[in-house]
Amino acid sequence: MTDSAPGQLAIARATLDDWRVVTEWAADEGWNPGLGDAPSFFAQDPEGFFVGRLDGEPVSAISVVNYGDAYAFLGFYLVRPDRRGHGFGLATWRAALTHAEGRTVGLDGVPDQQDNYRRSGFTWRHGTQRYIGPLPTTDVPDRHVRPVEAAGLRALMAYDGACLPADRPRFLESWLAAPGHRALARIVDGRLTGYGVIRPGRDARRVGPLFADTRADAEALLDALAAEADGAPVAIDVPGNNAEAVALAEARGMKPTFDTARMYTGPIREYAEHRVFGVTSLELG
Repeated sequence: MTDSAPGQLAIARATLDDWRVVTEWAADEGWNPGLGDAPSFFAQDPEGFFVGRLDGEPVSAISVVNYGDAYAFLGFYLVRPDRRGHGFGLATWRAALTHAEGRTVGLDGVPDQQDNYRRSGFTWRHGTQRYIGPLPTTDVPDRHVRPVEAAGLRALMAYDGACLPADRPRFLESWLAAPGHRALARIVDGRLTGYGVIRPGRDARRVGPLFADTRADAEALLDALAAEADGAPVAIDVPGNNAEAVALAEARGMKPTFDTARMYTGPIREYAEHRVFGVTSLELG
């Protein structure tokens, strides 16, 4: 995307191998990325990942992943610590945002960057807190919770799309089948009332998404997913605009660790925010 010259930043689309390096940067920042997230991220929009190199060495990164014709999501805005303060991040940001091509862009921003995002045209929508902790397990499984295959992929994609500003079939198909991911659905009287996924992470098992009609549906799914963690800590990113989701995390003894803010550059398709008990990923929304 930009020409390379000695001592100058060269920005280009990233490969999956590049993104494994970037994921290590994210881990160093304490973001606890999922161990196998990258292939599913690339499945949605393989052209939406960018890396800046200085004399051939990666120093900056960002993703701007397109969902349909109206919406994109920005994540992984990172500069290697030893290369900060030189404008590499901003240059990578500007180059990558052209990929959105007029779409509304969303992001989950950490507190120390939110003022910068506002200056770039992003508006605050709601806060999100990451809750973490070992979850109690139950000896009485909910008979309505089953593997997602029982719901059928078409029904699951429709449910997922109703919980987001855009449909994401390519991502979802990969996410559900990714190695180490365990996906469960709650089906009551033949109707899908929610689903959730748990996956391996660096510091804790990650739950995301957790979408459900009611707190009771979300509770049953979270308890079943917790059984997959076998006592290990579990992390879930809970949107602050869903009071029932916050109450559920706190009732399960989970503790808030860090905050982000969901922000958008413009209008989005309305969705069932009350169903979002856990965000899929702070990197891709």
